[in-house]
Amino acid sequence: MAKVKKKLTAAQKRAGKKAKAERQKKYMWVFMHGKQVRVKRPPTIDGMDADEYIRQNADPIWLHQNEMWEYIQTEEDEDLF
Repeated sequence: MAKVKKKLTAAQKRAGKKAKAERQKKYMWVFMHGKQVRVKRPPTIDGMDADEYIRQNADPIWLHQNEMWEYIQTEEDEDLF
């Protein structure tokens, strides 16, 4: 005869939902070589990609000190837009 499955308690259900939410924050699913795999999410700052956040909020001095010259806006670049 088949084994009867026990129902989870309310506390166990809450713990399972909390663990699932933590996993969803930490990992995401992508396809690699035709298979679905779980990989860590890229780091974000205020919901934005770290590079995008730096581009929007960094001043030119900080960018120069950290050798990120490609992100420095010049007057020539601003005229193009």
